Amino acid sequence: MSEDVPPTDPVRGLSAADVQARLRAGGYNELPRPDRRTPLRIVGEVLREPMLALLLIGGAVYLVLGDLTEALILLVFATLSVAITVVQESRTERVLEALRDLTSPRALVIRDGEQRRIAGREVVTGDLILLAEGDRVPADAVLVQSHDLQTDESLLTGESVPVRKVARTAGHAGPQRRPGGDGLPHVYSGTLVVRGRGLGEVTATGTRSEIGRIGQSLGALAMEPPRLQMQSRRLVRAFAAVGAVVVVLTVILYGTLRGGWLEGVLAGIAIGMSMLPEEIPVVLTVFMAMGAWRISQARVLTRRAAAIEALGSATVLCTDKTGTLTQNRMSIAEIRPAGGDIFRPDAVPGATMPDAVREILDFGILASAREPFDPMEKAFHALGRTPGDELTLVREYGLRPDLLAMTQVWRRAGDADGGVVASKGAPEAIFALCRLDAGTRTVLTRAIEAMAAAGLRVLGVAGADSARPPWPEAQDGFAFRFLGLVGLADALRPSVPGAVAECRSAGIRVVMITGDYPTTARTIAMQAGIGAEEMVSGEELERLDAAALARRVRSTTVFARIMPEQKLRIVEAFKANGEVVAMTGDGVNDAPSLKAAHIGIAMGGRGTDVAREASSIVLLDDDFGSIVRSVRLGRRIYDNVQKALGFILAVHVPIAGLSLLPLLFGFPLLLGPIHIAFLEMVIDPVCSLVFEAETEEEDVMRRPPRAPDAPLLTASVVGWSLLQGTLAFALVATIFVVAVERGLPEGEVRALTFFSLVTAIIALIFVNRSFSASMVTALRRPNRALALVLAGVAAMLGLTLLWPVAGGLFRFGTLHAADLALALGAGALVLVLLELIKSQIRPGSR
Repeated sequence: MSEDVPPTDPVRGLSAADVQARLRAGGYNELPRPDRRTPLRIVGEVLREPMLALLLIGGAVYLVLGDLTEALILLVFATLSVAITVVQESRTERVLEALRDLTSPRALVIRDGEQRRIAGREVVTGDLILLAEGDRVPADAVLVQSHDLQTDESLLTGESVPVRKVARTAGHAGPQRRPGGDGLPHVYSGTLVVRGRGLGEVTATGTRSEIGRIGQSLGALAMEPPRLQMQSRRLVRAFAAVGAVVVVLTVILYGTLRGGWLEGVLAGIAIGMSMLPEEIPVVLTVFMAMGAWRISQARVLTRRAAAIEALGSATVLCTDKTGTLTQNRMSIAEIRPAGGDIFRPDAVPGATMPDAVREILDFGILASAREPFDPMEKAFHALGRTPGDELTLVREYGLRPDLLAMTQVWRRAGDADGGVVASKGAPEAIFALCRLDAGTRTVLTRAIEAMAAAGLRVLGVAGADSARPPWPEAQDGFAFRFLGLVGLADALRPSVPGAVAECRSAGIRVVMITGDYPTTARTIAMQAGIGAEEMVSGEELERLDAAALARRVRSTTVFARIMPEQKLRIVEAFKANGEVVAMTGDGVNDAPSLKAAHIGIAMGGRGTDVAREASSIVLLDDDFGSIVRSVRLGRRIYDNVQKALGFILAVHVPIAGLSLLPLLFGFPLLLGPIHIAFLEMVIDPVCSLVFEAETEEEDVMRRPPRAPDAPLLTASVVGWSLLQGTLAFALVATIFVVAVERGLPEGEVRALTFFSLVTAIIALIFVNRSFSASMVTALRRPNRALALVLAGVAAMLGLTLLWPVAGGLFRFGTLHAADLALALGAGALVLVLLELIKSQIRPGSR
């Protein structure tokens, strides 16, 4: 509590005047509303994107030229792109609102000597808050009174086991401590009371609370921009620069050679449009939208579609332990009766329990609540038998700082005097209650150490029979007998070891970051197959500067006892080393690191709204194995994007070449705006659907992640694309020149050349379906989109032949059977030659 706030009267609480004064001074108990990006603001940001600007400029150019149909086609695609982006981006900014809702539960306070139920946002510093089992703590507070109070702080620390709270002593709370650890008087906003009751004095609200500080750090973080988006921007700029040069050259050539400068400007615009890659934003939008749909079939929700492809380049996967690798559910893993054999419930499912084991379970349940909130008590109930109505609870003894055990006294129906006494707690406390001798304690201590080394949380269980009232004032007044030890664990998810192994085969390093204790963290890491050869604790990490931490993360696989801001530091250290970081998590404590990572992966079932809103991808089934399926899809999508863009680059070569050829050699102009629009805004995007539907390459999960700075189109892919385009241009240009030299009518020359170009483009589709596999192998892969594309292209070409209006729009003459055979032969020749070349140079070796 700050020094200028006087202590609250422990009986009356704050007065109404005090509350109003503190509200004016400190504000409401909530996070301030962030500067939300409104849909209009997002639209403005989208319109500044160079890819979208090309679409809009292209539409405007067509509109100026009077080609309304082509302009409308471009503008429709632009509108669709804006709408999709606005919807996606609007959802990404809800994280602080979700956090504010979480931190404002209802609160029971004492004011003016009376208990009042108020909205959590109205709690002020100095308020007295009453806490009971099942309550969400409304603000950071120090306990004035505590009766067996335990809270679940996993939301802040990642540790699944509740922590025991005590009241402050002699009016002093001691120094403010961070969440986690037993025997402290501090409770924290947003945490859950799982046992007992207490009275706390509020020390911090809103942004000054522990959870508020996380919210502030989250608001200060910027989302990592998708690498595909950045690379595609560079690619588009390069295309635009080349196109601008070609336009200027076209105008100069036309004006110089033909003397018509105005016609030269119009020809330059048409050729410039043939060079502008306006299909790229369409392709990327389609791939990301379809990728999001495909990944949803694997129970994975994509909140930012461009993050899917980033999964394929992930080099490090930072995973939380609780609720991610483990089930976030305590279960009994081992029972050691006094003098009996060890019993492991999961070793032989359905095995009959020995009587001694059954007795331990029965007394452990009798020492628990009938309807427990505590996860360890839930584990006892899940494995054992809940007491029936024949037993009535008559006395409770809670945990004390000097005796970490709890005892409950039950009376049997029809037995007015007798009772059953059950106790469970820390083993050393149970030893004291049972008055065990030193030799027995030594033997049991070795057993406890072995259980703790296996990552188990150990409890002792004791019982006493035939107790009679009056009941003693303290637990040690009963004649207890020691029953045995119980080991509890937050069990590993069954799918995790296989998923970790597959990540490793794909070249992805898995690192565990947890708030739990090193022993438990090491055990879980070994079970998961992560390994724990090198571990760094939160205390050790605190002493490392940024440079030292960047060096340590290169070899560390487990980070234990880590606080939220330290998770963020770890992610930033990996990024500083050039790693592409994927981060999984489910709690509020994970939100800043989820947002800072290249790919944030939240758990949808057990995860908080805060984690989900901060992430790029949400696993709806909380299955760690879904991450591997997502990586496979991410790599497939990136491969297919490369294939599609390589195809687009290849197809631009003959289009641009056929636009320039007539200017250079004095032939009649071949391609006008309508032809370019047909090729680029119909055939190109539709053909790209073929690549989107392609299945993954055979080695997709056997190769290392691509380099973070690898270009979207590598030198080998660009070279291969230019080779394809040049060959297609050479064949189609030969047909064009020969047809002109033979004196065919201009309309017939245009139709023959255009049909030959289209069949060459179809050949390029078949060639680019795989980087290295032959066409025969690729044909065995099912691809319904390919059949639909072929049917659609044939229908559109047939329409231009059979419908005079369409033929007139394209200025086509009549084609004969021999002309069509020549056009088909050109496409077949392109296909055969490129397949032979591909088998020799293997362009897929990336």
